Amino acid sequence: MQEIKELMERAGELVESRSFAELKNLMKELPPQDVAAILSELPREEAAPLFRLLPKDQAAEVLVELDPDQQAALISAFSDRELASILDEMFLDDMADLVEEMPAGLVKKVLKNTDPASRKAVNDLLKYPKDSAGTLMTPEFVDLRRQMTVRECFDRIRATGPDKETVYTCYVTDERRRIQGVVSVKDLLLASYETPVSEIMETNVITIRTTDDKEEIAHTFDKYDFLALPVIDGEDRLVGIVTFDDAMDVLQEENTEDFEKMAAITPSEKGYFEVSVFTHAKNRILWLLVLMVSATLTGNILSHYEAAFATIPVLVAMIPMLMDTGGNCGSQASTMVIRGLALGDMKPRDFLRVWFKEIRIALIVGTALAVINFGRVLLFYHGNGQVPTVLLAFITSLTLFLVVLVAKTLGTALPMLAKRIGLDPAIMASPLITTVVDACSVLLFFSIACAVLHLTV
Repeated sequence: MQEIKELMERAGELVESRSFAELKNLMKELPPQDVAAILSELPREEAAPLFRLLPKDQAAEVLVELDPDQQAALISAFSDRELASILDEMFLDDMADLVEEMPAGLVKKVLKNTDPASRKAVNDLLKYPKDSAGTLMTPEFVDLRRQMTVRECFDRIRATGPDKETVYTCYVTDERRRIQGVVSVKDLLLASYETPVSEIMETNVITIRTTDDKEEIAHTFDKYDFLALPVIDGEDRLVGIVTFDDAMDVLQEENTEDFEKMAAITPSEKGYFEVSVFTHAKNRILWLLVLMVSATLTGNILSHYEAAFATIPVLVAMIPMLMDTGGNCGSQASTMVIRGLALGDMKPRDFLRVWFKEIRIALIVGTALAVINFGRVLLFYHGNGQVPTVLLAFITSLTLFLVVLVAKTLGTALPMLAKRIGLDPAIMASPLITTVVDACSVLLFFSIACAVLHLTV
């Protein structure tokens, strides 16, 4: 790791000094991801000539790691011969991802420079529903037959392995391509050459279907720690595999999407710097408008109780504390529930169990906050003829206790409800929870204050 870091620092120095001959030799020692990072720092007119100096197999891997705009710029600069030689080194799932991100004119250029078999395979991958296993999988895997010996298995791996994305996990299929078992290279290495693969393969194979959602697939990887998962079609035929690196990309995408939703931002598939200012504003303003309009409910409640806080203005000083505490408590609960739903630790049917746990937490937290608040009011709010200090402390502390209970309940219920009706629980995060809890806090506070102080509204 330290060596790679030093090489990257040296590469940065060479980029600044424009020592491209030395940089070319250095890039051969770097992983494709780091070479892509170096090219990203260069002006496009300089990146293309430097990219051409890479060996073709490394160039294919580097091209996959670049963002879509950089890919498009390089492909536009390539001759048909250059492009064909790079595409020949690329795995089919990576080629499908490349085509999916390209403008229509460049898609034609890419497909024109692929062989007919690859072109058909890429088109087949692009036909699957968006965000499904079909779009994520690669049809390049090692398949074996159950009657093969270990020696024959190794012969097949050596013959077909160079063109496959992974050889560490091999799949045993029958003549109709139905999966019979799975065997790892480790299992083959530890068995004698004459052992039939049927004796060492694992027959209890976990599979996924081409139409399965990619987020669920990523969670399957996380649960079972697989290096690859076999993908079957509607007729139970093995049509491809999803590898661990693709699952990691999905988890990163889903986490980013959830963070954006939890911040009341419409998710974007592009990076921060790739999205225009106008698009950023468009992605944020809709949710801000919804929250702004929904906040008018709190304003209406305040207007309804205007006579009460006109009579006793000190009540208004308590509102920010109650609203902030309620919003924070609701956000804590919703964050835990949203994360639990995302990881599969809880289901909507577990609502009562989760709520019972959260309400016990709320009782402890609410009691502690209420007691501390009671002392705070006694210390800082002295009687001024409007309302006795002890009574004011009692009203705000009782309200605070109830607000914590309500906030924890809403923070648990709303994400569960969203999941139940098929929405993303992340939309029920901090901004929305806070808006709802604010209205509940104000309503509770003035209801209790009016009842205890016999105020009219």
